[in-house]
Amino acid sequence: MLEKLQSLDTQLFVYLNGLGSEKFDGFWLFITKQVNWIPLFLILLYLVYKKIGVKQTLYLLLFIAVLITITDQTTNVFKNGFQRLRPCNNPEIKSFIRIVQVRNSYSFFSGHAANTMAVATFLYLNFKQNFKYFALIFLWPLIFAYSRIYLGLHYPLDIFSGYLCGFIFGFLMYKIYKILQKIYFPA
Repeated sequence: MLEKLQSLDTQLFVYLNGLGSEKFDGFWLFITKQVNWIPLFLILLYLVYKKIGVKQTLYLLLFIAVLITITDQTTNVFKNGFQRLRPCNNPEIKSFIRIVQVRNSYSFFSGHAANTMAVATFLYLNFKQNFKYFALIFLWPLIFAYSRIYLGLHYPLDIFSGYLCGFIFGFLMYKIYKILQKIYFPA
């Protein structure tokens, strides 16, 4: 069963990765760098600050920092536990896939997908009532994580598993945040 799943995962990766072309490589290399998302982060920070003020924004940022730390460290535990080779390092497919970027760490599961989904989920649950189109925040993890497939760094199952982990941690952190918010910032 696991071999069949991995085979399907590899086939889907080869297909999605093969959709790329050199003329778009620069775009996806730009997308995959966290620093290039700073304008989005600043817009989100501004919207949050305008909605809840300085004190609660700092409190929220503390929770986001803890959330990213927990999600990122969990990702590292899984990567080192499963030790799945990245597609760019897999000798079985390396010769016929598009490799735009190489990393030597392991693949399962995607930290980019987990971290972005965790933060997007946490923010969405906190602010979905305040902003009409706030669900669009989920485009961020979708685009960001697809860049990892495009570049040859992750399989689709790595992305999906990262999303699942991120969603769970984002949801749990939201619940903890709401409990503690009632204690420290009663209405």
